[in-house]
Amino acid sequence: MASVTPTFVFMNLSDNFFKTSNTFLNFDFFRIFSSLLSLFLHASNKSSVSREEDLPTKIHHLFSFLTQTSQSFLFCTETSCDVNLEETNPELEEPNSLSWRVERLSKGEPVFSAFQSWMGEGFPIQRGDIFHAINRLRKLKMNKRALEVMEWVIRERPYRPKELDYSYLLEFTTKLHGVPQGETLFSRIPPEFQNDLLYNNLVMACLDKGKIRLPLAYMKKMRELGHPISPLVFNRLIILHSSPGRRKAIPRILTQMKADKVSPHVSTYNILLKIEADQHNIEGLAKVFGEMKRVNIEPNEITYCILATAHAVASLYAVSEAYVEAIEKSKTGNNWSTLDVLLILYGYLGKKKELERIWSVVKELPHVMYKSYVLAIEAFGRIGKVNRAEELWIEMRSTKQLKSSEQFNSIISVYCRHGFIDKASELFKEMEGNGCTPNAITYRHLALGCLKAGLVEEALKTLDVGMDQITSTIVRRSTPWLETTLLTVEIFADTGDLENAKKLFLEL
Repeated sequence: MASVTPTFVFMNLSDNFFKTSNTFLNFDFFRIFSSLLSLFLHASNKSSVSREEDLPTKIHHLFSFLTQTSQSFLFCTETSCDVNLEETNPELEEPNSLSWRVERLSKGEPVFSAFQSWMGEGFPIQRGDIFHAINRLRKLKMNKRALEVMEWVIRERPYRPKELDYSYLLEFTTKLHGVPQGETLFSRIPPEFQNDLLYNNLVMACLDKGKIRLPLAYMKKMRELGHPISPLVFNRLIILHSSPGRRKAIPRILTQMKADKVSPHVSTYNILLKIEADQHNIEGLAKVFGEMKRVNIEPNEITYCILATAHAVASLYAVSEAYVEAIEKSKTGNNWSTLDVLLILYGYLGKKKELERIWSVVKELPHVMYKSYVLAIEAFGRIGKVNRAEELWIEMRSTKQLKSSEQFNSIISVYCRHGFIDKASELFKEMEGNGCTPNAITYRHLALGCLKAGLVEEALKTLDVGMDQITSTIVRRSTPWLETTLLTVEIFADTGDLENAKKLFLEL
C-alpha cells in the first residue's frame, strides 16, 4: 500500500473538479475525501488478502462516488461545526477498533494508553487505523485528542509519516494553538512534504481562523512555486467576504480564480447563490443562476434547494414548486439534509401528502435528529395541521432532550400562527422552567399570537420586550424571523395601524 500516497491522491484530484462538503461554513474537501479514504485503508489493513495493484482504481472509484454524493451536504445542514454527540451516535463505532479505545480514554489519561492496549493484544499501529481514528475524533470535535494522536505518530513513528500525516498534524496544531504555531510547524516539516497539499491546508487553516492577508501571501508563494491552488481556498475566501460590507471584493476573488486557471465548480456557484438567498435578493439570485447556466455548470440538488427555498420565502410558490420537482429528480439517496429542506418546502407549498411522505422517509433513517422534528412541526403548523404538529412535539419531547429554545419555538410558532395564545403561554412558562432562555424570535412569535387573539396591547408590550433582546444579523435574516415579522406587519396593516406596520417593515 506504500505506493499509493496522498500525493498520488491529490495530484489525481487536481485534474478533476473538486466537490465540497457540508454546509455553508465548511468546504474542506481534503478532510471529507481523507475521511472516506481512511475508512477504505482501515478496511484494507484488516483484510487478509492484499491487492495493492487495485488500489489506484479503487481510489478513483471512491473519488467518483464522492463527487456524485457530496453535493447533498452543502448548505442544507447544520453549520459545519455544529456536531452533536447525540446526533453523531458514536456508539456505532466498532468496539474493538483503535478509534474506540482512543475515544473512551478518561480525561487526563495519556493517548499512549490506547496504543499500548492495542499493541498489547498483538495489533500493529497501521496508517489506516490512525486515519480512521483521526476522522472519528474530528467528527466528535475531540480536536485535542486528535492532535495527541498525530503528535504520537510523528514522535514514535509506527510507520513512515507522509503528506497526509503532516497535514493532520498541521490542521489540529493550528486549530488548538493558532496560526503562528501552525506556521512554525510547517517550517519544520521535511521539505519533501512541503507540497501543494500542505500549502493548501496551511492556507485553509489560516482562513479557518478568519485570517485573510496571511493566506493571500501564501497563495502568492504557491504561484511562485508552481503549486496549484485548491478551488476550496477561493470558496472560503468568498465566504469570508460574504458580509454586506465586504461583498464588493467577491468579483476580484472570482477574477483571480480565473487568472489562476481554477475552474469555478458548482460549489462555487452554490455559495454565490446562498449569499444572494440570505439577502433575500431574488434578482441577484436569478443573475447568478443565469451565469451558472451560461458557463454550462450543471446544477445539483443543493443548487435547487437554495433556489426553491429562496422563492418559497419570497412567496413565489409556483417557481419554488418547479425547483422542488428538480430536487426530487436530482437528489441522491435519502440524505437527511435534503429531506429537511423538503420538509420546509412542502410546508410552504401546503402539500400535506408530500409532507407526510417525506416525514415517513425521515423516520426510517437510522437516527432522527431533533432539528428534523423542529422543521416538521413548523411545516405541519404552516399548513394548518395543528394536531399533527402537536403529535410530533409530544414525540420529540419523549425521545429527545429538550435543551434549546429552537425546540420550544417550533411549537410556540404553530400555536401563535393560529391564535392559540393560551397554549403558547403555557409552553413559554415550561420553556423558562426547563432552563431554556427565550430569544427575540420567541417574543416575536408571542406578539403575533397576541395579535391573532385580539390582544393588541399585550402584543405591543411583547414586541417591546423582544426588541430589548440582542438580535444578531443571522437572526434577522432567518426565515422564522422574516416570516413572523411579515405576518405581524400584515395584521397591523389590516387593522389600520400603519405606524407599527411601518416600524416593523423598516426592520426587514
